[in-house]
Amino acid sequence: MNSLNNITIRLLGGAGTVTGSKYLLETKNKKLMVDCGVFQGSKELRLLNWQLPEYNPKTIDAVVLTHGHLDHTGYLARLVKLGFKGKIYGSEPTLKIAEIILKDSAKIQEEEAARANKEGYSIHHPAEAFYDLKDVEKTTALFRPVSEGKWHLIEGEFKISWQYNGHIIGSTFIEIETHGKRLVFSGDIGRKNDLLLYAPKKPGKADVLLIESTYGGRIHQEEETIVPELERIINETVERRGSLFIPSFAVERTQLMMVMIWQLLKEKRIPEIPMVMDSPMGANVLHLFHNTRDWHKLKPNDCKEMCSHFQVVSSYKETIKLRQSKESQIVIAGSGMMTGGRILNYMESRAGNSNDTLLFVGYQAEGTRGRKLLEGDKEIKVYGRWLPFKMHMEHIEGLSAHGDQNDLIDWLSEIKEQPKKVFIIHGEKEQAEALSEALEKQKGWQTQIPHLKQTIEL
Repeated sequence: MNSLNNITIRLLGGAGTVTGSKYLLETKNKKLMVDCGVFQGSKELRLLNWQLPEYNPKTIDAVVLTHGHLDHTGYLARLVKLGFKGKIYGSEPTLKIAEIILKDSAKIQEEEAARANKEGYSIHHPAEAFYDLKDVEKTTALFRPVSEGKWHLIEGEFKISWQYNGHIIGSTFIEIETHGKRLVFSGDIGRKNDLLLYAPKKPGKADVLLIESTYGGRIHQEEETIVPELERIINETVERRGSLFIPSFAVERTQLMMVMIWQLLKEKRIPEIPMVMDSPMGANVLHLFHNTRDWHKLKPNDCKEMCSHFQVVSSYKETIKLRQSKESQIVIAGSGMMTGGRILNYMESRAGNSNDTLLFVGYQAEGTRGRKLLEGDKEIKVYGRWLPFKMHMEHIEGLSAHGDQNDLIDWLSEIKEQPKKVFIIHGEKEQAEALSEALEKQKGWQTQIPHLKQTIEL
C-alpha cells in the first residue's frame, strides 16, 4: 500500500454467490476479517472451502461477525486450524449461535467422515473432517462478546458498532470507521414485519456500503396468505394418512415454524397429531430464545406452552423410531437445504412414500439437494445411495428471514447522502442485478457487483 489512508477489501466469499461470506479489510497496519463463512451448495463451491487460502490466517488481527449462520461463521474453526490466533467479536447471541453451529457442524463432519470410510463411498482415502470438535474448542476460546448499539475500538485501528438487524437472534449490521471512512457491511438484513423479530435498525451514513441481495429481485408473499397455505398442506397430508417433513434452518426458521403450527393447533385449524422437532441444534437455539428476551418478540409463557406441544428429539434412536411410524406426524428437522442433518435420516426411509409431503420453507442455494428437488429431480442421493423421490412437494417462499427488495431499499432510507461506493454482494447474479437496477431507478445510486476474489481499493 502506498499511503496510510489506503484501505482494501478482498472479497473471499459472498460475492457472485449467496454463501461463504468472508471479507478481508486491510489497512497499512492491520487486517480485519468481516464474517468467516463456508461455501454451501454446488460441489464447485464446496470445493473452495478446501483450497488453501490466498492469505495467511496467522497475519489476521481479528474477526468480526454479523451473525451466527454457517455461511457467515462456518470457516472460523478452519481459520484457527490454519493458524489464526486473534480475537473473534460479535453480539453475545451471535457467539452462542456460532458455538452451537460449529459444534454441530464438526460433529456431523466427524460422523460423515467415519461413515464414508466405513462404507467406502468417498473419493478421499481416508475421508477427513473439515475441522473437528477440538478445533471448535480452540475457536470458541477466542470469542469476545460486544454490546449492540455501541461503538468499540478494535485493534486500536477500527472503531466498530454492531446494530440490530432482525434476520435471526443476535444478527447485526456492522459499521466500521477507519482512516476517515465509514464502511457499512449489511450482513443479512431481516424483514420489517416479522412474527418473531423486531424491525432492523437502519444505517444513517456510509462512505462505502456492502449490501446483501439474497432476495434483491423478489417481493415476499404476505404473511396472511402463508398461514392458510400451511394449514392446507398439513390437512391435505393428514387426509392422505401421510406425514409432513419440513427441512428447516435450526436458527429462527425452526422456531418460527413451531410458532405457526402451534397457533394453527390452538385455533383448531389442524388436527392434533404428533409434532416433532428433530434438531439437536434447533433445541439448543430454542433454549437460547428463552435467555435472549431483548432480541425477539416471543413471550416466556407462549414459548413454554408452544414447546409443550412438541416432542424435542435428542437421540438418533428416536429418529429411527419416528421415521418408521405409520401414523401421521409433523416433523421439523435440519438442515434447511438438506445438505446434512437429521432430515436425511428421514429421507433414507421416506423419500419413496407418495403419501408424505416434503415442505420447503426457506431459500435453497444452487446445487443443494433442496434446490435440485425443487427443479424437478426424481431421485435424491442420501449417504452415497440414489433413492427414488415420490413425496408430494410444497414450497412456501414468503417465510424467508431475509428481507425482500422492498425491505432492502427501506433499510437504506435513512442514508441521505449517496455512499461514494455501493457494492452488491451475497446474491446470485439475477438477484444482485435486480437490486442494482432498483437502486438506480428508485434512489439514483450507481452500484457495482463485485466478483469472487476481487480486491477493492478504497
